[in-house]
Amino acid sequence: MYVLENGSYLRKSGGNLALFRDGRVEEEIDLEHLEQLILVGYTSISGAVLRMLIRSRVETVLLNPRGGFEGRLSVDEHKHVGRRKAQYLRLSDPGFALETARSIVGGKLRGQARFLALRGKQLGVDSLLARAATIRAMERSALDPAVDLDIVRGIEGQGTRVYYEGFPRLVRNPAFTFKGRNRRPPLDPVNALLSFVYTLLTSEVLTAIKIVGLDPYLGALHLEDYGRPSLACDLVEEWRVFLADRFVLALINRSVLSPDDFVYRKIEDTDFVDEEDLKGKRPVEMKPATSRALLKSYEKWMEQRVKPPDGDQRLTYRGLILEQVRRFERYLLGELKAYQPFPWSQVG
Repeated sequence: MYVLENGSYLRKSGGNLALFRDGRVEEEIDLEHLEQLILVGYTSISGAVLRMLIRSRVETVLLNPRGGFEGRLSVDEHKHVGRRKAQYLRLSDPGFALETARSIVGGKLRGQARFLALRGKQLGVDSLLARAATIRAMERSALDPAVDLDIVRGIEGQGTRVYYEGFPRLVRNPAFTFKGRNRRPPLDPVNALLSFVYTLLTSEVLTAIKIVGLDPYLGALHLEDYGRPSLACDLVEEWRVFLADRFVLALINRSVLSPDDFVYRKIEDTDFVDEEDLKGKRPVEMKPATSRALLKSYEKWMEQRVKPPDGDQRLTYRGLILEQVRRFERYLLGELKAYQPFPWSQVG
């Protein structure tokens, strides 16, 4: 159950919860069948509701207005122990980790190839079609049972390089150019936008992982590293092209943004100690007003709804991410034989 509207609040109503908006009861929520309550943005609950949620052991999650994770009402973690135990055991199995990484990389390459092929046909650019075919061949290689995890990682890197080699042909606004993917720090506006939106998207996946109750720091494709949410880095791969790249390209190609929306600096020393040091050494970054406008557009983008192939209801992009993380959880628990990245090709 999501409570989304700013100003909404929940009160006790007998054995149920009453959802108020503008001083009126909008909905009665049956507490007996409520397993999870997600409060988004400037929503609130009464003290009586808080005690009911605790007594009924309802998992309650607080998200900020942008959907970022802020906290969880910690009754106890009895549900999460089983999930995390399964995650630690299964992802510590080299064979299981390899199959998981193979599936993640296969989904990423499939998405890249499909996007390049679609744009290649729409724009009449043969080089995009050729790169799509190359990436499809790499996908087949990644799915070969004979390859090990290091090779799978290498194929993922090669496929990504081929994809970004085609990216300049996707930028149709002559005011912008893209001469290759660069980051930490990004060297041009297109790369700055990509890095910014990738960060937002990874935060979305991280939030979904925390909501579900998995450990975001143990994945399969990305190695363990201090402070790196490896599982979030794994599960964001299937969303990059269709949620991040399409969004950035739409802003550029529809001239929503211009080069004047960015600040440029001549940086000679590009070494940095930490993120704080990096802030002052970025060759290019969005102006504050541009960042605010982009976040507003991003929120609208993430609230778009599509009907998943195996569902009856239309879900927001944010809802799709949460459902996919739940699917990954079922895979870890052994309820699904394989993890399938989201099938964008089956969305109408």
